[in-house]
Amino acid sequence: MKITCLGSGAWGFTLASLLAGNGHDTVLWSRNKAVVETLEKQKEHPKFPGIRMEPSLKVTTDFKSAIEHGEIVLESVTTGGIRETLKLILDMDPNFSKPLVLSSKGIEQKTGLLVDEIVMDVMGEKFKEKIGCISGPCIAKEVMQKLPTSCVCSGYDSALVEELMQVFTNPYFRVYPNSDMAGVEFGGAMKNIIAIACGMSDGLGYGANTKSAIMTRGLHEIRKLSVVKGCNPETLNGLAGLGDLCTTCLSPLSRNYRFGFLIAEGVSPENAKKKIGMVVEGVNTCLSALELGKKANISLPITQAIVDIVYNELAPLDAVRGLLTREIKKEHL
Repeated sequence: MKITCLGSGAWGFTLASLLAGNGHDTVLWSRNKAVVETLEKQKEHPKFPGIRMEPSLKVTTDFKSAIEHGEIVLESVTTGGIRETLKLILDMDPNFSKPLVLSSKGIEQKTGLLVDEIVMDVMGEKFKEKIGCISGPCIAKEVMQKLPTSCVCSGYDSALVEELMQVFTNPYFRVYPNSDMAGVEFGGAMKNIIAIACGMSDGLGYGANTKSAIMTRGLHEIRKLSVVKGCNPETLNGLAGLGDLCTTCLSPLSRNYRFGFLIAEGVSPENAKKKIGMVVEGVNTCLSALELGKKANISLPITQAIVDIVYNELAPLDAVRGLLTREIKKEHL
């Protein structure tokens, strides 16, 4: 198939490489001319030194030609950038109706919308059947190394989901269908907050006991809040929930984990983001999640602690003390 990939960050480039490697006629669009020039000259992505680019993958800064090329459009432009990108598509083609596959993981600030809800807000409810998403425990570098990986594909049209499964699946990248779009997206967004907390825990020198508690109670927070978005709680026990949570909380390759680790070492949030050099979705998602929780009167102590550390200058050690001295309640699973 002809496929257009929007966004040349680590994950966008990884998915574009996977699709090109699967034999699809793939074009990767980036607004960053320097990245495109690097890819064209060095045949390597700056985030993956030593890993050669798929020979058939084409790169461009020409948005119009990129959109016209694809029978399917894949977005990897971050949650904060997707609304602007969609408006660019509509400005160019008001009748745009190609399938749009979402790979960004987050909750929009102020609106509390998941990524597919942002799409429908911009493109209209009629576009609903054209939306798909891919999510799960996928560290970009490991996929680039072709290590065995499993993920989830969701959408509102079962035929589109089946098509996307065939497009993405190969011997090292296994794709499972899941009809719960809200649950798949919500799990992928919320785990980034808990990953920041786990990075902080390791940065403070705590052990496996601490991190296990953070992950377990973090999953509890995710499940509690998931009802606000109409998710199927069982989805959160699968690849897009628990699976993604484990990978992001345990791997030092996770940018959200690394962000938390740097904060625990005394690096400021702004400098930590600069050191990582990519968008840390959990930094924005924690604010959106906390706002959703407050509106629904749902307590989110770990999320609150991350917000206080990142935005209100609370010291990580003080946050730990606060969490450990909270009133003990029954464990609800």
